[in-house]
Amino acid sequence: MGKTADLTAVQKAIIDTLKREGKTQKEISERIGCSQSAVSRHLSGKSVGRKKCGKKRCTTRRGDRTLRKIVEKDRFQTLGDLRKQWTESGVETSRATVHRRVLLNQKQRQKRLTWATEKQHWTVAQWSKVLFSDESKFCMSFGNQGARVWRKTGEKEMPKCLKSSVKYPQSVMVWGAMSAAGVGPLCFIKGRVNAASYQEILEHFMLPSAEKLYGDEDFVFQHDLAPAHSAKTTGKWFTDHGITVLNWPANSPDLNPIENLWDIVKRKLRDARPNTLDELKAAIEASWASITPQQCHRLIASVVAVTEAVISAKGFPTKY
Repeated sequence: MGKTADLTAVQKAIIDTLKREGKTQKEISERIGCSQSAVSRHLSGKSVGRKKCGKKRCTTRRGDRTLRKIVEKDRFQTLGDLRKQWTESGVETSRATVHRRVLLNQKQRQKRLTWATEKQHWTVAQWSKVLFSDESKFCMSFGNQGARVWRKTGEKEMPKCLKSSVKYPQSVMVWGAMSAAGVGPLCFIKGRVNAASYQEILEHFMLPSAEKLYGDEDFVFQHDLAPAHSAKTTGKWFTDHGITVLNWPANSPDLNPIENLWDIVKRKLRDARPNTLDELKAAIEASWASITPQQCHRLIASVVAVTEAVISAKGFPTKY
């Protein structure tokens, strides 16, 4: 069995603090997300002098700072542009490394990798038992297909991360579900989604979707980790209804095949060019209704390949 990763300086400091507060090793390990043996080694001093483990970093801290400066000059650059400029500065690396340095942190990647490894041997028949769901926003202008901006948490309002646009474009938020058998009815959401309103969506749209696509057969429901989805009352709703929920890693829209259906609908909206909110809703419903069971089955079957791709990429984002 391979050696586990070393504790960071921050983790060590937290361990020392929690120990002084009288916490047990088990409580400390659960708090900081490491093994109890790692806590024990640190407190006993046995972790001192251990050889470094894991793959050697392919970039230096100085190189990482250079990338951050490149991103800060123009937040709307493509991944290829970022890599090209970073290479020109003297840092030879892959697109995956660029993506890793800019977006997902190590903990998020590890959770994605663990999830993909657990699902590695699932068959298309098993994935066909999953009812995938998601919300998506549709705007009047260009199907809500904006430019990508590279930013971190807390940088949302920075001037360099903003681009001019229509101040208040008319838009609608839509919830939908799909399986290998096709799509369920759409729900046009009014206002913000909280736990109570989400449970109404589940009651009046998710259950009819399951009835349409599965009949009396068992199914597993998928949704992401949005606050309304992960609320305790929502978890109780699923328990009361006897519905199994698929565990899902955070920041993983690339794993959800329904994202491809939203893209199909948005592409069709660019051709439809609706002028009013009613026309927008009608165009969305028409595009959604035109999605065939064959399209859905192909997307569900592709989840097998996407799962393998995540494993090969060590948890990095991938695309269908």
